[in-house]
Amino acid sequence: MLVQNLLYFAAFLAFGMGVVHSLLGEKYILMRLFRRENIPKLFGSSDFTIRTLRFAWHLTTIAWWGFAAILLLMAHPPMILSEVGVVIGCVFVAHFLVAVIGTKGKHLSWIAFLAIGIIAFYATRT
Repeated sequence: MLVQNLLYFAAFLAFGMGVVHSLLGEKYILMRLFRRENIPKLFGSSDFTIRTLRFAWHLTTIAWWGFAAILLLMAHPPMILSEVGVVIGCVFVAHFLVAVIGTKGKHLSWIAFLAIGIIAFYATRT
């Protein structure tokens, strides 16, 4: 029971850290950084740079939420491979969506994220 409660608490902390990381990071780091005049201009403007920094920042939150979900699975052993695959698949599909929407498809990481998500779903379902 103690181990299960500790895993629940760790999952809660991981989820909460993700929320705080995104909200406070957006407000106190990203927004202040994006107000600067000397942001590198990639592909002709600073827009790509800003979008890339923003999506990369928030991918950390999504990853932490994925870890929180795995911690919850660990609280109820035995862990089932297909459930872990669903969590990993969801995390990488979310990464894909953030990357493709956040950079309007210009940052090609979305290709790898989508492939990883699909493979994780498929490989743990067969």
